[in-house]
Amino acid sequence: MTTPVPVTDGRSARSQRTREAVVDALLALIREGDPRPTARQIAERANISLRSVYVHFDDLEDLFLAVAQRQMGVVRTMIAPIPPDAPLAERIGAMCALRARIYEDVGPVRRAAALQVPSSPTLSRLLNRVRDESRKGIAELFATELDALPTRERRTRLAALDAVLSPESWDLWRSPTYELSFTDAQRVMADATRIVLSTPAGADAERTS
Repeated sequence: MTTPVPVTDGRSARSQRTREAVVDALLALIREGDPRPTARQIAERANISLRSVYVHFDDLEDLFLAVAQRQMGVVRTMIAPIPPDAPLAERIGAMCALRARIYEDVGPVRRAAALQVPSSPTLSRLLNRVRDESRKGIAELFATELDALPTRERRTRLAALDAVLSPESWDLWRSPTYELSFTDAQRVMADATRIVLSTPAGADAERTS
């Protein structure tokens, strides 16, 4: 005898499908070039009523948070461990190749999320946590080179690496300002990382003296 599926399970599944459809709709609109679509546009793309958007999400902040979390899940699947004891050139190449792929793939969503940050403390905290994790990853991957430096110089080198390896730098290189191809932008990122890490110890102090 087949056990009947509870009605609540069916409703829960439908609710989850609707939520996913709304997230898919917002992602599609963002990737098509609209970083701030309205709830009505999202509802039309998801083929649901405007009311349904607010049934499943408290507000647009809540929806953008769901989209950001979805993209974070995508990024996790793209990340491959880089051995911290590999030669420096290999670590730089692997790090820059990985970040270039991630920034190119999730760039539209990241930029759209950034527009929501001034009015979304929750989203702001999430993006800050992502940036903190990124900085920690840089420090761990290049610990051999950074730990050999005096404390102040290590801090300034890490700040420079954080900037060079940031999505903002990637956006600048790929923007109309420089119009670099994907390959050239990745090469610039790797060259700049190499320069920061290969600068002789004490050079930072000499520049500020």
